[in-house]
Amino acid sequence: MNTWHEIRRFPLAVQVLLVNQFGVNVGFYLLIPYLATHLTENLGMSAAVVGAVLGVRTLSQQGLFVVGGSAADRLGARGVIVAGCALRTLGFGLFAFGDDLVVLLAASVLSGFAGALFNPAVRAYIAQEADGRKAEAFALFNVFAAAGALVGPLLGSALLLVDFRTSALTAAGIFAVLTVAQVLVLPARTKEPYDGGSVPADWREVLGNRPFLAFALAMVGLFTLESQLYLLLPDGARQATGWDGAAGLVLLVGTLAHLTLQLRVTRALKRRGQRGRWIVTGLGLTAVAFVPPALTAGGSGGPDGVVDGLLRVLPVLAGALLLSLGVMVAQPFVMELIPAYGRPGLTGTYFGVFYVVSGVAAAVGNTVVGWAMDAGGRAGPAWLPWVCCALFGLVSALGVAWLRRLGSLPAPSEPAVPATV
Repeated sequence: MNTWHEIRRFPLAVQVLLVNQFGVNVGFYLLIPYLATHLTENLGMSAAVVGAVLGVRTLSQQGLFVVGGSAADRLGARGVIVAGCALRTLGFGLFAFGDDLVVLLAASVLSGFAGALFNPAVRAYIAQEADGRKAEAFALFNVFAAAGALVGPLLGSALLLVDFRTSALTAAGIFAVLTVAQVLVLPARTKEPYDGGSVPADWREVLGNRPFLAFALAMVGLFTLESQLYLLLPDGARQATGWDGAAGLVLLVGTLAHLTLQLRVTRALKRRGQRGRWIVTGLGLTAVAFVPPALTAGGSGGPDGVVDGLLRVLPVLAGALLLSLGVMVAQPFVMELIPAYGRPGLTGTYFGVFYVVSGVAAAVGNTVVGWAMDAGGRAGPAWLPWVCCALFGLVSALGVAWLRRLGSLPAPSEPAVPATV
């Protein structure tokens, strides 16, 4: 009840964007996790071609975030959000009917660029509309995103019992409904005349902001480790139990933690101020999350029955819970601080550049973790990938702590107002 009361206290625009993010994640996760299987098993494509299709989608999104951010600043976030959802409708529709490589690549580019448009625009819109309560708004944003990430794969699994085309058309339909809803319901903000220079000048201004770039680089551990909810932790759960379905337990633990604890954690910590301290604490928790699995990795043989399998997977699930708690502690305050680094007219651009940095970092970090997983699996130390992740979190925590000590972390752009419970 407190969560719904909190939601109603926000402006209509924020409420619409929270529901929108739920729909975005449902549509995304009911399709994308199953795309590689469709390309290989249904269309008979090689692993190299599948990698190219998936890589083009990721590159189109991560590499063009700054374009979406600049568009939100200059054209208004609402129009960019609508355009992004419309483009993803088209891209996912092409996945439904495309069996030719050219069509599939076009679908990848469109769906990726769509994310590059609406992701920074949504965050910029929320930051501008949250009215002194950015941290709570982004906490709720995480709750709705987590709920969508849980419902999406479940719905996708059910739709795949029919066929992939039904799944893709359903995903496209969800984004079509979101597009129409945004046109009809999402309020249009009054767009002040843009008083800046050219787009390259905006980018130079952001890239010349050394405290901001230092903060973005220091945060790379958060996004690298958050992605381990889909890579290392599920793999650890499968190895511990010998059951492929154990990977779902990791996602379930993380999602339930976000749904039940995110808003409470953010409100409690915000009342105590010191955003930088909580970001460091959250990063520290993400590092500690990989210690229990590291201590128990490499057990000999498979599990001896169901009970033994459950006991073996407990350290992995404990790691998933600690990682989710660390993200819950840090991420809303990270989102709150990003706009405070620059002038309001560049909020979208700051979010765009931040996500480009984090996306590249996550890709590099996952490559390192993947190498450590391979090295540890070839009769090497099974704890190696877990220790690598713990070090990523520790380095990020130390980096933000150093920036805090130097006084280069900005105060939020509005005063901290204790939330009413």
